[in-house]
Amino acid sequence: MPRPRVHNLDQVLDVAERLAVDEGPERLTVRKLSAESGVPNGAIYHAFGSLSALRGRMWLRAATEFLDLQTELIDEALMSASGFDGAVNAAVAAADAAAVLASRRPAAARMLMTVRREQLLGPELPAELADALLGLDRRLVSEVLRRLAMALWDRRDGSSVEVVTTCVVDLPTALLRRDLSQATVDGTVRIGSDVRARLSTAVRAILDHEPPSRG
Repeated sequence: MPRPRVHNLDQVLDVAERLAVDEGPERLTVRKLSAESGVPNGAIYHAFGSLSALRGRMWLRAATEFLDLQTELIDEALMSASGFDGAVNAAVAAADAAAVLASRRPAAARMLMTVRREQLLGPELPAELADALLGLDRRLVSEVLRRLAMALWDRRDGSSVEVVTTCVVDLPTALLRRDLSQATVDGTVRIGSDVRARLSTAVRAILDHEPPSRG
């Protein structure tokens, strides 16, 4: 009896990411994924359990990779320079992480920056995946937002974290979204150096003013 074929699940998730951004989250179905990936419907259901679980694992994989990258870039910046300047460089690096990810894994970056999580993940998401995503959100707060606020101003209150969030979440989303929405025929993304320079300038300008204290 022949052995069952082993499919590369990362490749399946790669195709799912591309479909989510190119076709739209609502068009990401098991049938469509099977046709595009060459993996039978049954093998997809056997590997992931449900379409909801597949979507959750797809998002979790990309978001974890992005957060790991942000943390790595922050580490490098803080080791390269000390004091406030080093902290500002770290915030700029964290803001630029989406552009770096886009150069490595364009579909993942496009999905994270142009598709709302709520469009992909519904209430039927398995509990273990919901818990994993909650843990990832907590990592973002502790390893990026609060860490940068402490490095910048020796604070981690709501006001300082809010300013950091503007710099590393809101600004990149606003400034990089257009380029991330436009992929080339081969799926790559070109983010202009001028856009990245504007992002850096905006982050530095915001961080030039310490957040107000909230009594």
